[in-house]
Amino acid sequence: MSTSAAPQRTAAFARFASPVALLALMWVIQIADAVLPGSFTGFGLRSWDFGSLFGIVLGPLLHSGWPHLIANSLPLLVLGCLVAIEGARRFWLVTLVVAFIGGAGTWLVNAPGTLTVGASGLVFGYFAYVVVRVFSPRPIAHRIAYALIALIIIVLYGGSMLAGIVGVSTGISWQAHLFGAIGGGVAALAGARRPRDRTT
Repeated sequence: MSTSAAPQRTAAFARFASPVALLALMWVIQIADAVLPGSFTGFGLRSWDFGSLFGIVLGPLLHSGWPHLIANSLPLLVLGCLVAIEGARRFWLVTLVVAFIGGAGTWLVNAPGTLTVGASGLVFGYFAYVVVRVFSPRPIAHRIAYALIALIIIVLYGGSMLAGIVGVSTGISWQAHLFGAIGGGVAALAGARRPRDRTT
């Protein structure tokens, strides 16, 4: 067996452990919310309320109920792992950029007092990152691989992503979806100018 096999397995675990850990944290919070008195959703992002700006960080971790969390879990894990292919550090950087831009845009554009929670903004951000990353100045083999991955993701999720912005029903924040996607695009374009993470 190659001596490099163990470090490669460790590196792969470190990369994909990040989105798994983020999703696990959301489930732990939802379990605690269901067991403990009161509701954690009040710690979400309330538009035009300066006292709730911490919701930019906390809002994506909170969900209005189990159906909300379950609906976000699989796309978050799939798209998050695709982002994490480039390293754990890149995954968390993209997550922070998406959360900040998505949260700030939602806070500013949504109707004053509107409470927003849920990881769908991150989902849209990861989707946009994977798609926009195709245009990074990489070797042609890497760009082809990115393009194939992006094509598959567009086929699987493109329709629901578009519907999540232009065809949402009452109670769903298209603002979080739109600005989350903008955040993902910004992270991809900014990352294209930096060398690929060498460590995880």
